[in-house]
Amino acid sequence: MGTLSDNYMENVRLFDQALGVGRSVDMVSRDYRIGGRRARIWVVDGYGLDETLERMGAFWLSRPENALEGLTDMQDFADRLISFSEVDVGFDPEELITSVLMGKTLLLVEGLRGGAQIDAKSYPSRGVGEPPDGKVLRGSHDGFVEAVVPNMALLRRRIRDPHLTMEGLKVGRRSHTDAVLCYLDDKADPALLAAIREKLNAIDVNSLSMAQESVAEAIRPKQWYNPFPKVRYTERPDSAAASVMEGNIVLMVDNSPSVMILPTTFFDFTQEANEFYFPPLVGSYLRLLRIIVFLISLLITPTWYLMVKESGRLPEWLEFLSSPEPAALGLLWQLLVVEFLVDVLKLASLNTPDSLSNSFSMLGALILGDFAVQAGWLGPEVLVYMAFVSVASFAQPSYEMGYAFKLLRVALLLLTAVFDLWGYGLGILGILVLLATTKPLVGRGYLYPLIPFHGKALWRLLVREPISRDNT
Repeated sequence: MGTLSDNYMENVRLFDQALGVGRSVDMVSRDYRIGGRRARIWVVDGYGLDETLERMGAFWLSRPENALEGLTDMQDFADRLISFSEVDVGFDPEELITSVLMGKTLLLVEGLRGGAQIDAKSYPSRGVGEPPDGKVLRGSHDGFVEAVVPNMALLRRRIRDPHLTMEGLKVGRRSHTDAVLCYLDDKADPALLAAIREKLNAIDVNSLSMAQESVAEAIRPKQWYNPFPKVRYTERPDSAAASVMEGNIVLMVDNSPSVMILPTTFFDFTQEANEFYFPPLVGSYLRLLRIIVFLISLLITPTWYLMVKESGRLPEWLEFLSSPEPAALGLLWQLLVVEFLVDVLKLASLNTPDSLSNSFSMLGALILGDFAVQAGWLGPEVLVYMAFVSVASFAQPSYEMGYAFKLLRVALLLLTAVFDLWGYGLGILGILVLLATTKPLVGRGYLYPLIPFHGKALWRLLVREPISRDNT
C-alpha cells in the first residue's frame, strides 16, 4: 500500500474501505473536530476501552481552535494531547490496518503526518481459574487464559527479574496472530532462541486457527508416522515459570490458554506439578510410581496375550494367568474391542454436559462391561487388564503421550499376534528405534539427557530433588 497520503480525505476513504466501515457492524468510526481540524478514529467494537476513549475524546473536543497551530507531525500531537501511555505513530497503511484489527484505536488528524495507534483495548476473556487438566492438591490455583497480555502478567508476577524477556512476533499471513517468546536473556541458549525464531518466521500459513497446535504442526519435523509428542504444553503459570527459570523457552500464542515449553525431550514428560508441592521423598515416590505404571500400561496386554497364547509358557506359580474364561470373541479381538470401547467412552464423556459426564462415564462403563461379560462376548480377565490400562493412562499428565503409548500398545499387540515371540521382540525393538529417531522441534535430541548422556540432568528428571539455586 505504500505510505499515507498528504490528503486527509483520501486517507479516510482508504481506511473506511479497508476496514469495512458500513459493511461490518462491529467496526466503529467517529469524526471529531480537534483544535479546528478534522479528525477521525477507527476501533473494533468490543475491543476499545469505552471509558478511556471517552475521556480522551472529551479532552480533544475541549481544545481551542488554535490548539494545533504549527503542528505538522502526529508524533507532536501524541506528545501533547494523548494522555494514554501506550501509543505510537505509524506511516504504513497496512500496518495501521492490522493494528486496528488487533484491537488498537487508530486516530488520523487533518494536516498531520502519520496515524496514532492507541493501545486502549480490552480483549474479552474468562477468569484465570485453575485449568481442568493440571489440578494440584496444594499450590496456586490460577491458570493461563486465551489472551497473551494477562498470561505475560502471570509470569511477570512470579519472575520479577529484569532479564525476563517477552519477545513479540506476528505469525500467519492473514490472521497476524500474536506469539510471544518468554525467556531469561542471560540464561536461555542463544542458538536455541535463533533456531526457534527462524522456524516461527518461516511459517507460511494464512491462519493459526488452532493456535498452539497450528504452530506446532507448522514447525515440527515431518514424521507423520511418529506418534511421540514433540512439544510439552502446560496451562499452569507456576510450571511455565519454573521452566523459564531453568533456562527453557516458553512460547505463548494468542487465543490459547496452553503455552509451549521448548526444548522438549521424552524425559520431560516424567514430571508433574503435584510432585513439587510434596516433600522430595514423597515427590520422588510419586514420580517413580507414575513412570513404572505408565511403562506397565504399554506392555501389560501384549505381554499377557503372549503368555496365554500357547500353554506351557508360564511357570507353575503363574498358571492362574494362562486360563482366561472362554468367550464368543477370540482373545485378540476382545482386547482390540475393549481398546476401541474405552476411546468411545472418553469421547462420549467429553461431549456430555458437565452435570452428566461423571455419571454417564461410570454407568456406561459398568453397563457395557457387565453386559458384555453376561452375554459371553468378553472375558472378565480382559476387562480387568483394560481397566488397569485405562486408569494408568490418566497417571500421565500429557494426553499426547498417553495416545502415543496407546497406538504403540496396539501395534505391539498385533505384531505379537502375527509373529508370536519374534513379533513381541521386534515390536519392543521397533519402539526403541522409533524413540531414538524422533526429531525434536529444537534442542540437543529427543532422548537428552540419556543421548547425549548427562548424568546429573537425567538424575534430576527421574528423581525429585530438593529446591536449590539451580533446581526450581
